[in-house]
Amino acid sequence: MSDSERLKALLYSAEPPTPEQRRRFERFIELHYKERCYFVWIRDMNTVDGFRLEVGSDVYDWSSRGILKQLTDKLRSVRPAEGQEVIPLLKQAVDEFEPQPYPEEIGTVITVGDGVAAVRGINRASYGEILIFEGGVRGMVQNISKGELGCVLFDGDDSVSAGSRVHRTGRAAGVPVGESFIGRVTDALGVPIDGKGEILPSGYLPVESPAPSIAARQPVNKPLKTGLLCIDSMFPIGRGQRELIIGDRQTGKTAIAVDTILNQKDSGVICIYVAIGQKASSVRRLVGTLEEHGAMDYTIVMLASASDSAPMQYIAPYAGCAMAEYFMNQGKDVLIIYDDLSKHAVAYRSLSLVLGRSPGREAYPGDVFYLHSRLLERSAHLSAAHGGGSMTALPIVETLAGNVSAYIPTNIISITDGQIFLDSALFRSGQRPAVNVGLSVSRVGGDAMTPCLKAAAGSLRLELAQYREMKVFTQFSNYLDDEMQKNLRFGETLMGILKQEQYRPYEEWKQVFILTAAIEGLLEGFVGDRFGDKLDRLCRKFGESRPDIVERIESGAKLSERDAADIAEFARAAGNV
Repeated sequence: MSDSERLKALLYSAEPPTPEQRRRFERFIELHYKERCYFVWIRDMNTVDGFRLEVGSDVYDWSSRGILKQLTDKLRSVRPAEGQEVIPLLKQAVDEFEPQPYPEEIGTVITVGDGVAAVRGINRASYGEILIFEGGVRGMVQNISKGELGCVLFDGDDSVSAGSRVHRTGRAAGVPVGESFIGRVTDALGVPIDGKGEILPSGYLPVESPAPSIAARQPVNKPLKTGLLCIDSMFPIGRGQRELIIGDRQTGKTAIAVDTILNQKDSGVICIYVAIGQKASSVRRLVGTLEEHGAMDYTIVMLASASDSAPMQYIAPYAGCAMAEYFMNQGKDVLIIYDDLSKHAVAYRSLSLVLGRSPGREAYPGDVFYLHSRLLERSAHLSAAHGGGSMTALPIVETLAGNVSAYIPTNIISITDGQIFLDSALFRSGQRPAVNVGLSVSRVGGDAMTPCLKAAAGSLRLELAQYREMKVFTQFSNYLDDEMQKNLRFGETLMGILKQEQYRPYEEWKQVFILTAAIEGLLEGFVGDRFGDKLDRLCRKFGESRPDIVERIESGAKLSERDAADIAEFARAAGNV
């Protein structure tokens, strides 16, 4: 076999090896690679305190720099148990440290562009592993094929070019997590972008992790109140549920998410808002609104804006989910909002096409369903044995011309536990929130409602369905008898109470009071201009005059027949305020 066909080994050191040292190197290579090598020594004055051996793509760095890297990796792997001091563990790791002759794989960039790099020479990398490129650019392995890796770059590709060296880290992509992130705005990798200084994390979690098993979950039966009457009364959301918010552009999808965040004040729920492909100016206004209402005290905002690269938009929801898992695993309740997953799918499609994956329907790759299922399945209500925490997901998806049967919307509808459909026609008519009662559903249903709200909501959906049918029928009739006119007025009243101004969520006792009075037919005189203001004044009077009923409702007790009668009597006596 000629020298050009044999395995090539390069030894870098300040002094040439002795014949005995050369024989030892050759035996080491034969033992590990099962073949004889073509050995070359190269003088390197930067390794005066040791040597560096390169065999193919493997590098054995036995200089002080390489040994220090081994020690650093060992210290990073120290994970103290709960309540255990970390300093003694670090001292023990240092005392027991012995350098090991393990190789570091170093590859070479073949091509780079559009935030994606093709790498050759790294054979043992795993999917999702972080690679370090020249200039400190971080990349994540997304494609593994014979002799080549496809990596997405998180820090831009300006300093990466063909021929650049690439180092393995052996670590999966992770994000810093901790209590100190509450009230802050970060990018998709947890780096603060709000100008308020550095954030000291409590730890790091992988951006991708397995969803909790069935045994680790418990039924979704505790409500997460949005403060929106049209949702809490008919499509209740439970802690640990995945409820899709879907509708055309500019129909109030983000408004529902923001109102839900505002309503979590003093509830102990930590909120995480993940903006994917949104304009930075829009997110800045949203953060200002949250600050104005004191909601940033329990909220984290993660932004991968429309100007960010496709890899950053791709990783953002997984990083936000890892942040939520940190709190959930501590037994806390978390609300996470993905705004929106249709832009996330577009970013993933762009990456997949550049990576050379085969396009399928609408040019999306074949695993686009798995893209969102492995994200949303991580939402859960954990059992008491696992801490009892919960993660409630409100993914947002944008439709085109109300087409809920498009590819991405149908995928996510099949993954989630229900959907809130916002109708553009209702929105334009002034019915806001523009929730289409006929197309919206919550598969958790009454299990996530308190007894008093469940009793008060009673026949609301049935009454609204009858009103919609009658309204369609009366379009073809010139004569309406008194009964039909009465029923239409009653339906208009029910639609009126479901109108709600933004940033004004209702407490539960207000919802119960309004529903009880409306279904009893006692609010017909309130229909008209400034309907919401009239309702607010009526609720305020009721709260001042009957604090005992308010207290019973807020405690979660079932609404008694006597309480319902008192509410009806008060509304009847109030008349037209």
